[in-house]
Amino acid sequence: MGDPVMVVSTVSDDPFGIDVAHFMGQTAEVPDLIGLKVFANTEFCPRFISDERDVENIGQRLTGQAVVIVSTCCGQNTRNCLAMRNCLVARAAKDNGAASVWLVEPDLFYSAQDRGPRPDQGHVDFERTVEDYKKFDGQAFSARLYAELLRTSGVDGVITVHNHSLSVQRLYSQLFEGRFHNLSPAGLFCNYLLRQNVLQSVGRASGVALCAPDGGAAGFVRTIHEAIRNASAGLLLPPAVGLLLMAKDRKGERNVHVHPSPDSPLQMGDIENRDVIVFDDMVRTGHTIVECCRLLKEAGARTVTFVVTHFNSSEEVKANLNSPAIDEIVTTNTLPSVLNRDMQGRLRKKMLVLKIEKWIARDLAETLGVSPGPHCVPPYYTIDMSSKNPRAQQAL
Repeated sequence: MGDPVMVVSTVSDDPFGIDVAHFMGQTAEVPDLIGLKVFANTEFCPRFISDERDVENIGQRLTGQAVVIVSTCCGQNTRNCLAMRNCLVARAAKDNGAASVWLVEPDLFYSAQDRGPRPDQGHVDFERTVEDYKKFDGQAFSARLYAELLRTSGVDGVITVHNHSLSVQRLYSQLFEGRFHNLSPAGLFCNYLLRQNVLQSVGRASGVALCAPDGGAAGFVRTIHEAIRNASAGLLLPPAVGLLLMAKDRKGERNVHVHPSPDSPLQMGDIENRDVIVFDDMVRTGHTIVECCRLLKEAGARTVTFVVTHFNSSEEVKANLNSPAIDEIVTTNTLPSVLNRDMQGRLRKKMLVLKIEKWIARDLAETLGVSPGPHCVPPYYTIDMSSKNPRAQQAL
């Protein structure tokens, strides 16, 4: 009864959702498509807006349409609140005839609680110990509960970004019957690094090193390393890019020992005069990253850049990453609050954000078999940074 795809969000004027809708070519404003009412008793009541004069198609407003719910940590709403809103919007879509419902949640909720206290609660790629089981003793297997709630509410497919949990990936792939897209930003980071000449080290004899701060990031860094090699194969002077894999011994929640892995192609003695780029999927406290970058600087690294997908802009993270061991931070806006200069705080002078709404829209359009909007063209990200960032000054 309308366009084949409708993009909405669970928060009025969510900028991430508005931008995804724009790059999908949606001309209608999100607030004109869905009303997000909250009753006096605080209960949430979403309502897809219909022609009040139409009494012939009651309950059929969305017949034949694919409804896309874009959900990010936006404004004052908690993740718990947003999770419930996702479920209610999905049910409203299905109760009014939607052919399918997709959830776009770049930072997938409850992914940290990816297993429970029993052997049948979560699938991991390591042998669980008594200590690991005890860590979850008394808790809910929240990742599974959230996935089941979404499925029961009417969500048919989920799109997220760089989810690190193998347990969550398996769970969602099974529950949503393959309609789970865990988008890797490896190609996006590769494109940015090449376009911005970040890989063009002054000391070409030494070149650049890509670094994984722990074993969990090693696979992702290898993927980026391969993507850079493929993308630069035709260049006259391709960048010399090495690989440094670190290992981590955790002695406490905020006490870690970082050291090169024995099977790393590069060791600390190979780092002198190199520009080093450290990659990770998320940063929650920053202790591991700062320790890794400190060691790199002590080994003679010329510059150290930290590239991370999910940036949790907490006071602890901002204080830790303000370390002189980190020269530059590149992240995405999967957690949109990072775009707020006040949330960046002291880090604004060395932080750069890749906005990925266009990238999300491209995958969404391919998934739904439609053409994206006319503005969804390469590069599939836009750069946001403070005027205090030296790169902004260079662009002037």
